[in-house]
Amino acid sequence: MLYAKSTPEAKRRAFRERLASGELLRFPGAFNPLSARLIEQKGFDGVYISGAVLSADLGLPDIGLTTLTEVAGRAKQIARMSELPAIVDADTGFGEPMNVARTIQELEDAGLAGCHIEDQINPKRCGHLDGKSVVDQDTAVKRIRAAVDARRDPNFLIMARTDIAAVDGLDAAIDRAKALVDAGADAIFPEAMRSLEEFAAMRAALDVPILANMTEFGKSRLFSSQELSDVGVNMVIWPVSMLRIAMGATSRALDTLNDEGHLTGKLDEMQHRADLYELIDYEGYNHFDTHVFNFEVER
Repeated sequence: MLYAKSTPEAKRRAFRERLASGELLRFPGAFNPLSARLIEQKGFDGVYISGAVLSADLGLPDIGLTTLTEVAGRAKQIARMSELPAIVDADTGFGEPMNVARTIQELEDAGLAGCHIEDQINPKRCGHLDGKSVVDQDTAVKRIRAAVDARRDPNFLIMARTDIAAVDGLDAAIDRAKALVDAGADAIFPEAMRSLEEFAAMRAALDVPILANMTEFGKSRLFSSQELSDVGVNMVIWPVSMLRIAMGATSRALDTLNDEGHLTGKLDEMQHRADLYELIDYEGYNHFDTHVFNFEVER
C-alpha cells in the first residue's frame, strides 16, 4: 500500500551490509515505478535506474540531455515504490565538481541507495557504443572527490564508472579505477568489459565491489549470474532489458491490432487485471475506505 515502509536510510544500511558480504547482488532495471515493485515481488536484490531508460522514456537519446531535476524526480518515484535499494545512473554528474556535489545531495534526498558517476565527456553516449571520449584522470578524480565530500549519509553508495577501457585498454581501466578508489569511490563500474577474464583482472586489482553491466546488443557477452559470481563480481545490472521487452511486446501487440482489429489472441501474454491489482495492493486501500475494494476479479 502506498510506498515502502523502510526509510531510505534503513534501505541504504541494509544494502551496504549485503554488499559487504561478497555475494552477487542482482539489480534488474526498472522502467517505471510499478516495474520496481514487480522486481521486488520476483525476489531480486535491488532496482537499477538507467539513464538510457530515463532518456528513452522522454523520447530522447542517451547523450546527456536529461536534467538533474528530471532524473532525481523520476528516480524518487521509482525508489520509493519498493523495499529494495535503488541505484541510479547519474551520468557525468550534471556538470562541474560543484554540480556533482549538488547531484549527490539531491539523490540522497530522493531516497536513492546510491548512484554512479562516469568519466566520459559531454555529450556522452551509451557505454557500449564506439567513439567514446573520456576526461583526463584529474577531472575524473575531482568528480568523485566532490561526490564523496557532499555525501551526508555515509551509507549512500558512490560508485565510479570508467569507460576508458574502450579508449585505452584494460590496463588503463585498472589504473583509472585505482585512482577513483583512492579518491573515495565505494565501488567501481568498469564499463564494456569484453570477457570474464577482464572482469577477473579488475577484481584482482581492486579491494572494493565491482559491477557488471549485462546490456543486450553491446560489447559484452551476456554472462550468467553464476559466471559473474565465479569471477568475483559483486553486482550485476540489466539496465534496459525490461524496457526492451515491454516495448517489443507493445510493438507486436500494435501490429496485431492493425492486422486483426482486436487483441483476443494476446490475452495470455498480458498481465491479468487480478495480478495488477495484487501488485499495487488495491485491497490494502480498504484501510482508509472499505468501499474502495468491495468487488471480486475473476481469473
